[in-house]
Amino acid sequence: MTDVIVIGAGVVGLSAALAAQARGLSVTVFDRTGPAAGASAGNAGAFAFTDILPLASPGIMRKAPGWLLDPLGPLSVPPSYALAIAPWLYRFWRACSPRAVAASTAAQTALMTLSRAELEPFLARTGTAPMLAKRGNLQVYESEAEFRASLPGWQARADHGIDFQHLDAEQMAQVQPGLSPRFSRGTFTPGWFSIDDPKTYTLALAEKFRVDGGRLEIGEVTAIAPAPTGARVLLADGTSHEAGKVVLCAGAFSHRIARSLHERIPLETERGYNTTLPADAFDLRTQVTFGGHGFVVTRLSTGIRVGGAVELGGLSLPPNYRRSQAMLAKAMAFLPGLNPSGGVPWMGFRPSLPDSLPAIGTARATPDVIYAFGHGHLGLTQSAGTARLVADLLTGASPAIDLAPFSPQRF
Repeated sequence: MTDVIVIGAGVVGLSAALAAQARGLSVTVFDRTGPAAGASAGNAGAFAFTDILPLASPGIMRKAPGWLLDPLGPLSVPPSYALAIAPWLYRFWRACSPRAVAASTAAQTALMTLSRAELEPFLARTGTAPMLAKRGNLQVYESEAEFRASLPGWQARADHGIDFQHLDAEQMAQVQPGLSPRFSRGTFTPGWFSIDDPKTYTLALAEKFRVDGGRLEIGEVTAIAPAPTGARVLLADGTSHEAGKVVLCAGAFSHRIARSLHERIPLETERGYNTTLPADAFDLRTQVTFGGHGFVVTRLSTGIRVGGAVELGGLSLPPNYRRSQAMLAKAMAFLPGLNPSGGVPWMGFRPSLPDSLPAIGTARATPDVIYAFGHGHLGLTQSAGTARLVADLLTGASPAIDLAPFSPQRF
């Protein structure tokens, strides 16, 4: 019997599997379609360690009504899904109180600090260090009023020790030439890293896992059950497998599996969209965030990726690629030299909890099941830190940070 079964071969699951291997544990990973098949394949490729502010905030509540009126805007809920998501939105609203935001920001900062400290040693152990790029991030603003409105958020980052520089238009042009003159102010964060390509990176982790003796199996896990010597996973084909410990990292599908342990965790699906253009589409020197419009433009080894926004639409509705097209049209206006030809659209599921914090901890039914999911758009960013915490829980070590704010039972 294997020591650990990990459910999910995305970047969080594979990172956790590798961290468990590094502690001397035998590991089998199950995934419904294979490594890097979900959000780990098409994300923006950023290690956004400075992104400590939760999506749930008083600021987002002021903007949300206007955004929701635009079906192609930065935040949308398809009308056919509005009733289904109402309980999640109520919890999201409650998480927007100043006290809740302060608590979420402190917890997010702790996880970000750990994740940044763990990242480069993890990349070195897995042979993926050459994939890391340190180009920073430029957040741009269309008016002095928009810039001023951002300052409380930057003060919160400063309070947590995050380095940044506010820039005028001339200074921005030195960091990133070719921006539209409509952007008069910006903020540059040098501590924002990226990976060459998130899919290539995740596949490299899968290969390292195999080389180190891990088993990676294709199979859809439908349930988990306690077992006399650990826990058992049940697959859609009727088979079952036992292990001393089970780690649930199945992304946006995790809450469905957790229900088999009689837990109802309010996980929702941020449907993220992007378009990846050829590498010569634009001379992009840093990741650029158009925060007022909810998307970013990122340079990867495989091209220029234009993506972001939040569509809270669940797992079943068909993709609405007009959202990708709308972001690309804006990118063309904001980066006038951008060549839009040859783009490939994509949509993926990002697992999100109402307070913007992941669920990391043991199941209520048994300590032999560990949850590690719900990272929203920060799965890649927090993968190495989460892997460290999972390895601590697997081996009975004291967790590197306080896990109380991330308790799966906090709702």
